[in-house]
Amino acid sequence: MKNVKNSKNVFKQAMKYMPGGVNSPVRSFNAVNEVPRFVKRSFGPYIEDIDDNMYIDYISSFGPLIFGHGRKEIINAAKEALDLGTTYGACHVKEVKLAKIISELMPSMEMLRLTSSGTEATMSAIRAARGFTAKDKVIKFEGCYHGHIDHLLVSAGSGASTFGEPFSKGVPKDSIKNTLVADFNNLNQLKDIVHKNKDEIAAIIMEPIPANMGLVLPEEGFIKEIREICNEDKIVLIFDEVITGFRASLGGAEQLLNIKPDMSCIGKIIGGGFPIGAFGGKQEIMETISPLGGVYHAGTLSGNPIAVSAGLSTLNLLIHENKKLYSDIESKALRLKENILTEIKNIAITQLGSMLTIFFTDKNPKNFDDVKKCDFKQFGNFFRYILDKGVLFPPSQFETVFVSSAHSNDDINKTSEICIEALKNLEKSN
Repeated sequence: MKNVKNSKNVFKQAMKYMPGGVNSPVRSFNAVNEVPRFVKRSFGPYIEDIDDNMYIDYISSFGPLIFGHGRKEIINAAKEALDLGTTYGACHVKEVKLAKIISELMPSMEMLRLTSSGTEATMSAIRAARGFTAKDKVIKFEGCYHGHIDHLLVSAGSGASTFGEPFSKGVPKDSIKNTLVADFNNLNQLKDIVHKNKDEIAAIIMEPIPANMGLVLPEEGFIKEIREICNEDKIVLIFDEVITGFRASLGGAEQLLNIKPDMSCIGKIIGGGFPIGAFGGKQEIMETISPLGGVYHAGTLSGNPIAVSAGLSTLNLLIHENKKLYSDIESKALRLKENILTEIKNIAITQLGSMLTIFFTDKNPKNFDDVKKCDFKQFGNFFRYILDKGVLFPPSQFETVFVSSAHSNDDINKTSEICIEALKNLEKSN
C-alpha cells in the first residue's frame, strides 16, 4: 500500500477550513471511500503527491490538459503574459485574436463573449436565448451537467418529463419552474415535452456528447432530430461543449457530428489550464447582449490576459498538430479500451476520441437512468486498486477519463495491465 501520511494530515487541516476539505466536491474522493491525494507537482502525463507517490494521470484537470501537464509552449506564453500584468479591466489585442480563432474553428460562434468559467458561459447563453426569443422555458437532459446554476440544478426523478425537483438544497423551486427535463436519447419524450409547451420554450441546452454522467454517446440521428425540432419551433439550440470543445475534434462535437447549433458554450481547453469560458452564437442572438442590446453580461476577469495567452498558445498548437494529434490520442484511448475488453467481458466501456468511461454494468448506458444502475461499489473497489498501483482515474463513476498527447504507448500499456489486473481480482472476490 502506498504511504499517504502527508495527504491524510493535510486533509485533516483542510476539513477545518473548507467544506469537505475541498474546493470542488468530486476532489474529496468521498464517492470512492479514499483520502484525496494532495499534489506536489505535475509534468507530462504524471502527477506527484506530497508523499512522493507518482501517478499516471487521466483526470487531466477534468479535460483542459489535452497536451498533458506543463507543455512548454503554453507555460512560456503564460509567463510572458505575466510580465506584462495580471489583469487590466480593459480591452487587449489577444482577446480579439482568441475570439477570432474560436469563431473560425467553431462556425456556430459567429460572435462570442469570453467568461471566467464554463458555468458562467452556460448561464449567460441561456439568458441570451431567453432575451432573444422573449420566452422563458428551457429544456435540459437529465444527467447533463451545465454548471452550478440554480435553474439548471434539476433532477427529473424516475419517469419525470416535465417539471423536476431541485438537485441541490438552497435552490428555490421558483428558480427551476421554467426548466423542463428530458431523458437523453429519448426522442419521443422530447417531442412530447415540446408539443405540450408549444411556443413557450426559449432553448434546448445539451451536451451533444454527454461527459458528465460518464461518457454516454448519442444514438444515431438523435442530435439531428433535435436540430430539426428547434428549427420548426423556433427554439434556440445550445451545445454545451465545455468538455468536448476542441477535445472531440478541432471543431468540437459541432464538427464531429456535422450539426450546427444556434449557440455554443466552451471552456477548459481554450484556457490552457487557466480559468476561462466562452459563449457565442448567431450574430442576431449575440447582438442582444449589452452594450448592443438589453441582455446584460459582464465580468471583471473576462478575457484575463494570462488565460487568453495560454489559450492562444493551446489553440495554435492544436491547429499545427491537428491531424497527427487527434488521431494519436484517439488511437491511445481506443487501445486502452480494446486491451481491457479483450480480457474482461462483464463491464461496458464507452469511448469517443480521447475520452472514455468504464461502467460497471453489462451494456453501454444510453441515458442517466442506465448509469444510475451501475455498480458504484465495484467502481470504488476498482478505483482504489489502480490508485494504489499508480494510475489516477477520475474518482467517480459519473466522470470521464481523458487521454492526452503526453501519454506514451508505455503509459497506455501499463495502465491497461493494471486495469485488467484490478478487474480480474474483483471477479475472483465476487
